[in-house]
Amino acid sequence: MFGLPLAFSAPLLLTAFVALPLLWFLLRVVPPKPREVAFPPMRLLLGITPKEESAARTPWWLTALRLLLAALIILAAAGPILNPPAAGPSSGGPLVLIIDQGWPAAASWEARRAAAAALIDEAETNGRGVALIPTGDVPREATLLSPSAARDRLRSLEPVPYGPARKDALTLAQRLLGNEPQAGIVFLTDAVDLGTDPDLAQGFAALNGAGRLLVVGGGVAAPLALAGAENGAEALTVKVLRPEGSGPRAGRVTAHDMRGLTLGETAFTLPEGATEAEARFDMPVEIRNEIARLEIAGERSAGVVQLLDKRWRRRAVGLVSGTSTDTGQPLLAPTYYLSRALGPYADLRVAETGSATENINRFLEQRLPVLVLTDVGTIPPATRARLNRFVEEGGVLVRFAGPRLANAQDDLLPVKLRRGGRVLGGSLSWETPQKLGALSAEGPFRDLRLPDDVTVTRQVLAEPDGLLGERAWATLADGTPLVTGVRRGKGALVLFHVTGDTSWSNLPLSGTFVEMLRRVIALSDAPPPAETTPAETPVHASSRPDVAALPPARVLDGFGAFRPAGPTARALPADYAGRATADHPPGFYGPPDGLVAVNTLLPADRPKALDLSALGGRVEPLQESAPRDLRGPVLVAAMGLLLLDALAVLFLAGGFSRMGGPKVRRGAAAALFAALALGAAGFAGAPVPARADDAFALKATLQTRFAYVVTGDSEVDEISRAGLDGLATFLGQRTALQAGEAMGVDIAKDELAFFPLLYWPILPDTAAPSPAVLARIDAYMKQGGTVIFDTRDAIEASGAPGAPLSAAGARLKDILSRLDIPELEPVPRDHVLTKAFYLLKDFPGRFTGGTTWVEALPTAGADADRPARAGDGVSPVIITSNDLAGAWAVTKSGEPLLPLTPGEPRQREIAFRAGANMVMYVLTGNYKADQVHVPALLERLGQ
Repeated sequence: MFGLPLAFSAPLLLTAFVALPLLWFLLRVVPPKPREVAFPPMRLLLGITPKEESAARTPWWLTALRLLLAALIILAAAGPILNPPAAGPSSGGPLVLIIDQGWPAAASWEARRAAAAALIDEAETNGRGVALIPTGDVPREATLLSPSAARDRLRSLEPVPYGPARKDALTLAQRLLGNEPQAGIVFLTDAVDLGTDPDLAQGFAALNGAGRLLVVGGGVAAPLALAGAENGAEALTVKVLRPEGSGPRAGRVTAHDMRGLTLGETAFTLPEGATEAEARFDMPVEIRNEIARLEIAGERSAGVVQLLDKRWRRRAVGLVSGTSTDTGQPLLAPTYYLSRALGPYADLRVAETGSATENINRFLEQRLPVLVLTDVGTIPPATRARLNRFVEEGGVLVRFAGPRLANAQDDLLPVKLRRGGRVLGGSLSWETPQKLGALSAEGPFRDLRLPDDVTVTRQVLAEPDGLLGERAWATLADGTPLVTGVRRGKGALVLFHVTGDTSWSNLPLSGTFVEMLRRVIALSDAPPPAETTPAETPVHASSRPDVAALPPARVLDGFGAFRPAGPTARALPADYAGRATADHPPGFYGPPDGLVAVNTLLPADRPKALDLSALGGRVEPLQESAPRDLRGPVLVAAMGLLLLDALAVLFLAGGFSRMGGPKVRRGAAAALFAALALGAAGFAGAPVPARADDAFALKATLQTRFAYVVTGDSEVDEISRAGLDGLATFLGQRTALQAGEAMGVDIAKDELAFFPLLYWPILPDTAAPSPAVLARIDAYMKQGGTVIFDTRDAIEASGAPGAPLSAAGARLKDILSRLDIPELEPVPRDHVLTKAFYLLKDFPGRFTGGTTWVEALPTAGADADRPARAGDGVSPVIITSNDLAGAWAVTKSGEPLLPLTPGEPRQREIAFRAGANMVMYVLTGNYKADQVHVPALLERLGQ
């Protein structure tokens, strides 16, 4: 109304405003004017002051007060509504509701759902059917539903993690309008143009007619997005994008590792009118290489998440030259072109002093994943043995030819070399310099474009044998090899048959050289084939993880949270380089040691504002806040004016002078103003009484305490409290930990970060936590806390594969399905939890038949024989059904509260020991996995 977010449920009542002038006239003539009668003796009374006087006319301010009172009553009767929902299209036919369901809609999804629900309610009031067409999960056919069925369908809709398919939704709407020409159309849009629907305006313009199109968009903050992350030499940067350059906006981008732990955060600012800003993480390269997820804090959509895999890592590369370096002429240095080519995407460490052998040994001690040797000929046997172990354990050794290598021979080459090589004009000469010939279809360069201007004047030749063809990744025009390579163990050997400078070829001057090096360095991330027979295996396409189809591991939902891959997510093709789609939602694909990230946006994507006026039809803004009925506040204001009117009449009639002395009048005035102030405070909203947060925080932090979730069941809560207190007593007797009394927490209100361990007994009738509560639990676990979920139903649950879940187990499954938790596994025998304080095999409680689950550890691999194995941190989740608190619960005198089942002699003792291990594991992490190796570490250090 008049550009304001205001509407009326009964607008016809506003016509009563035309009666206000008549009311003004009546107020002016009441009370009536006194009659004048000629009476001569009245002259005698002129000097007498009357005790009471009455005005001939009503004062103007009292008239204005009463007019305002009448206006408020009319407004209240008309039913004013603040932030009213958009009115539906004027067409009288069914309602066709097209809802943008892509990632840009996630940030204001609740407001969009409320707007759609209001439109469905209006259609139900008018007796109209509803066709719901989302642009994310586009249905095969659009059919008319009853408003109640459409409402149920709307409640099941969630934003998808990719862009909207508006063209498909528009096609369905056109098909439906062919059968229902009188239908009205509402397009509830996110107002973001991703450049995927260039003909959208023409399509909607064709649908519009007779005012039946309503476009609801804008009115809310524009969604943000992340794209174009780059791990540069100095810092990791990412672009913060928005579709329109509105007012200034600031925020923070956080960085997390694969486990969800926060590695850092940085601020960004979008100035007024800007649509792009840069967030910069100035961290050591080792920490930047661990970043797997970037996201904008406080935003909820898949677009604000940027996933990073090993392709974003800056690999540490050691560069060793066998020739002397002329510091006075750096352009002639043998490592100059290699440094320039590797610098943009690798953490390059160049050996500038010392011998080649010393530098190789130094880099090996630094455990660099890649070593590049340029013209290093003879390598001492001891260093050669270390290099062989380096390659076998997963390192990549890249060698460049030169005069020294041409006259040397060792086993750190993919092929056997002829001595001397071939030179233009020599005995094994060419008449003209050779150009590049072909690339192996099974090597890492298979899809590179060969330049025509690269020529070679000298090379080292390989002895021809049956393996040369398989190991040649790039050849010259005459078929001789330019680059050869082979897998050895977990690593790889690569040889460039030319030098790393321009003395033998102009290859280092080309962009192909940079791309070749990038792909060779990337071999340090590629796992070897499952079986390597013989010991040295050429790198085939079928053995590379970027060639075979990669199954989805974890994908993002529309709000940017990880979830398990559903049945609709397909395996990722080998050469996939696009943005996320319905078949390939954003997330990680492939095996755990070779994950590949797919993001919602490509580096070059730039969202733009959608031109809503070009769509035709009426345009209404989306109201971010819910509609509010103003009748109550308006009536309260009218009652206040009525009270003021009564006081004014009392004042004009001299009523206050008859109320008693000055003290009585002052007291009455004070009471009146106090009542008015209390009424105004009540109208403004009573403040919510604040909890004594300081006292709670002090109690929780002045001494280490364990916490339990208050379930509302007094018996269960008492057992939880007594159990944790009993465990604290046991720890005080057996360890150096002196824990305080356990504290019950309300997970919806209390701060959880004060407690290292949270015990949560799951009841069959436990209420499903709200999304806000689940977000608090998720944040608690990701910030280092551990939650012990105990279903206490080991007797009821069979534990057999395929067996139905118990009621508590089903409730726990529902809770965990909405939390971002890692993959779980039963506690393995070599887990550090089994050795954190006591040596344990099982983790019994009041029952013994349940399985204890923790976060799955990395594959044992070469460390399978270690006495204890652990990941990089503490499992945020421990799940059991053995009723741990029931076994720990004791009275104040130390007597057990509950009997055990089956009641073995040492069951309660082992249960306490299991609790001690859990506490030590939570408080000290995985140190035990290293402690068992102290003798071996001391021996390696020479002590």
